[in-house]
This record gives sequence, C-alpha cells and structure tokens, in this order.
Amino acid sequence: MAATFQVDIVSPEQVLFSGEANMVITRTAGGGEIAFQAGHAPFVGALVENHTRIFLADGKVQDVAVHRGFIEVSSGEVTKVSILSDVAELADDIDVDRAKSALERHEQTLKTESVEAHIADAIAGKARAKARLTATGNSFTA
Repeated sequence: MAATFQVDIVSPEQVLFSGEANMVITRTAGGGEIAFQAGHAPFVGALVENHTRIFLADGKVQDVAVHRGFIEVSSGEVTKVSILSDVAELADDIDVDRAKSALERHEQTLKTESVEAHIADAIAGKARAKARLTATGNSFTA
C-alpha cells in the first residue's frame, strides 16, 4: 500500500478539501502535468486552469477543477500538498450544463471578437469551462 500524505485545497473563503491521499496530479504553468506522492521533494509552482486529480487513501479519486493558483509541497516527516486557489470546484459541485454553455459562448466570442481584452477574457473563460468539464468526466469540443 502506498504511503499517504495530507492534501488541502484552500481558497480565501474556505477549505474546499482536506484529506489523505496517495497521489495528486495537477498542471503547472509552463511545466505540464506533475504528480506528487509521499516523500516528494519540496516544491512551489503556479497552477493553470486544470483538472486536478487527488487519489484518496480509500482508493477513490477526488476530481477538482482548479482555476489557477499555487501549489506547495512540504516534506519532512510528513509530506503535505497545499493547493491555494481563488476558485476551485469539486466535480460533484459543477453544473455541467452551465459549463457546456459557457464553453460554447466563449468559443463563439473567439470566432467573432476583435477587441483584445474580450479575446483574452474568452480564452480564460474557455480554459475554465474545459477544466470544469474534464473534472466531471464530460467531453467537450475544441
């Protein structure tokens, strides 16, 4: 049985998740996906919008849509992974129909918009919608 470690997902308003896990897989800015297990070296990284997977000690997987933030891994006697994000959502809390509508709306904006600020907003919104849909196990169009 793999060694476990503490995982916390924290926003300014609440602790969204706290529990024991065997592994966490998330996506860092400029680094792609990265996995953490007990005994991992200390690490700090910036997160992009992504589907984060927390492999729980009981064998289940907690899927989370993380909308940017930071991850910190501390080691010592006990490994601890902390995800700090202004916005993160557990898969069970995501409104799939709303995420699909948002994805379609942002894709349409990208096809028709010429104002840079609106294009940047649509790109960010599309990334959030994709993270939500992936976390819930739903497919999406590119």
